[in-house]
Amino acid sequence: MIESHLPAYIALTFVLFSVLIPAFGLWRSELSQPLAVIGSGIAAAFSVYGFLSYLNDGALRYFFGGWEPPVGIEFVYDGLSGFFVMVINVVAFFVLIHSHHIGKREFPGKEMPYYALAMLMMLGFNGMILTGDLFNLYVFLEIASLSGYALIAIGEKPAPYAAFRYLIIGTAGGTLYLLGVGFMYTVTGTLNIIDMAAMLPELYANNAVFAALILMIVGIGVKAALFPMHGWLPDSYTYAASSSSALIAPIGTKVAAYILFRIILWLFGIEITDAVAPITTIIGIFAAIGILYGSIMAIAQSELKRMLAYSSISQIGYIIMGLSLANPWGFAGAMLHVLNHAVMKACLFMISGQMRLKEGHSDITKFDDSYRKKYPWTMAAFTIAAISMIGLPPLAGFFSKWYLVLGTIDNSNWLFLAVILISSLLNAVYFFRILEKVYMRNPFKGQKEASDATRDESPLSMMIPTGILAIGLIVIGFANAVIVSVLLGIYPL
Repeated sequence: MIESHLPAYIALTFVLFSVLIPAFGLWRSELSQPLAVIGSGIAAAFSVYGFLSYLNDGALRYFFGGWEPPVGIEFVYDGLSGFFVMVINVVAFFVLIHSHHIGKREFPGKEMPYYALAMLMMLGFNGMILTGDLFNLYVFLEIASLSGYALIAIGEKPAPYAAFRYLIIGTAGGTLYLLGVGFMYTVTGTLNIIDMAAMLPELYANNAVFAALILMIVGIGVKAALFPMHGWLPDSYTYAASSSSALIAPIGTKVAAYILFRIILWLFGIEITDAVAPITTIIGIFAAIGILYGSIMAIAQSELKRMLAYSSISQIGYIIMGLSLANPWGFAGAMLHVLNHAVMKACLFMISGQMRLKEGHSDITKFDDSYRKKYPWTMAAFTIAAISMIGLPPLAGFFSKWYLVLGTIDNSNWLFLAVILISSLLNAVYFFRILEKVYMRNPFKGQKEASDATRDESPLSMMIPTGILAIGLIVIGFANAVIVSVLLGIYPL
């Protein structure tokens, strides 16, 4: 049956299309984007089907070549991996549909290598999530990272420098993670996560285990842009091509967050993680600082993409804070925010790409009330995503923050509660200033230009995926109770 081989099918889909795109793209480069859409669509369909199968039949362990661990390599399709794979592949599918016209404008003549790299990056992300082996996780991490560096470099003039900076910092993070894996292998003699987790209760007092935990958390913290290891992110998201920002921003840091979830909750467990030092508390404090730092820095930006980049630093903080709370409500809020932020941030970065396509810029200072007449549906989608980011009901963003609030109350952590409330106010500041420019007339400027504006929406290939994601935020908001009930069933403690 298809279910028994599903984890391999998802990864092999991206392998296949990373080969097909150069093969056909060298012949006709205009085929590259449709092939990428088809490949990501097939993977998204597999992912949705796989998660529904998990809900009915439980977790699946797939052994490559029939060789069981610790000798063989396995993919694990459980609730955590199934949820993350579904989120990233569905979002990537819509972003790649949206990218058609952006590619013609922002990286003309480079479509074939661009979309081949996108398939390789998605292969890396999916492999990181599905693998049940710590070393193979590193292998897929490097596949995703190398592809991501190249995608970021295909952008504005400063993009190669931003990509090189990310390469240096990302390589350091990957190296720290690999050192941690080496320590764990030395102690346990296995690289399989399930086998290793069974051994750790007897080994947690070993100093090498504690060192490995710290190294892996710091290394993956770099990839997740957890404060203060976020330095690579603002320039990378700002100067990359608009489709690269829309693809990497909603997905890349979420995959890194997945690794932290897998390591802390599934491999070590909270008791072992905090046995020697209050690691989850320290992570939560850094996450809280990152939430406030990202929000304050976002207020100071005049470029929409850069504002969204700093906002991403803040939003990843919510996810890591939920993890650090180590209770069911915090876990549900963090997992729901993974879904919400992926949809919200993809929608917002896609809209910034549409602004650059139509206006030639995404400079907030140049926004005015003519936009509501020229781009009424685009601005409506932006408004929905912005209000969801702020956290107003009944949109999706409110409910993930609500469950995080319940998690902080459950732990009596009033400091984290205050951070969530303050950051929501800061989010309102930097999003409402844009909505004010778009929907309110400036009394100090003439209104002739705005009144004469005619509708000039982006092509349907851009509007449809943007609209679907915006509507998705409303649907997720109303369906939050159902989603959370499923997520609480995944919680391992």
